[in-house]
Amino acid sequence: MIITDTHTHLYSEAFDEDRNEMIHRAINEGVSRFFVPAIDSTYTEAMLQLEKDFPNHVFLMSGLHPTHVKENYKEELKHIEAMLSAHHFYAIGEIGIDLYWDKSTLEIQKEAFKYQIELAKHYKLPIVIHCREAFDEIFEVLEEVKGDELFGVFHCFTGTLEQAHKAMSYNMKLGIGGVATFKNGKIDQFLNEIPLKHIVLETDAPYLSPVPYRGKRNESAYIIKVLEKLADIYGISKEEIANITTKNSKEIFGV
Repeated sequence: MIITDTHTHLYSEAFDEDRNEMIHRAINEGVSRFFVPAIDSTYTEAMLQLEKDFPNHVFLMSGLHPTHVKENYKEELKHIEAMLSAHHFYAIGEIGIDLYWDKSTLEIQKEAFKYQIELAKHYKLPIVIHCREAFDEIFEVLEEVKGDELFGVFHCFTGTLEQAHKAMSYNMKLGIGGVATFKNGKIDQFLNEIPLKHIVLETDAPYLSPVPYRGKRNESAYIIKVLEKLADIYGISKEEIANITTKNSKEIFGV
């Protein structure tokens, strides 16, 4: 059984004390593929080191996280371009719009989002979307840039069934993680109406730990709890969930 964590911040400072042990715990659970999203240039070196340390398991993305779209965002975008021309990445992410922390940067968040989508199209890469309190704004951008060459993952999907269908209409698979195990997570109430071919698994570690670890540091090994929840929701085996979602991840990331 090969399990794929399509979104895990393995370089996070939360893992500084036990990073290698944490990764090996996940590998021992069958989680052998880790897709690592970028935040900004300050983490690039740590991400490249992870790839060197775990070359058969770690697959990197390049991108500027919407909460890190600040005054220097144009320099950050130049850094992404430089990295894309010098190194192989598997996606542009995580990118998007976040209106939970700072609404004042909406316009430059949209600009950075669109710019990075164009980079993804140029390099024929998927995008990995971060959306927090910004479904309308995200869909507005995707409507402008939609096309066969646009595809990817709607990371940490927490919307409604209607929003799920809209996201899928833009060639996005839904990243499902710990929220599916929450009592108030809501998405578990309609996930079985979405064919598994549209789903990938993720942790967003060290954030959004699934039950029974909610409130504690998340790690990639805990994706097992998400896998178990989806097996229950869809009424099929954990092995089948793992196989289908890993196959979906291969279709997106090309590896």
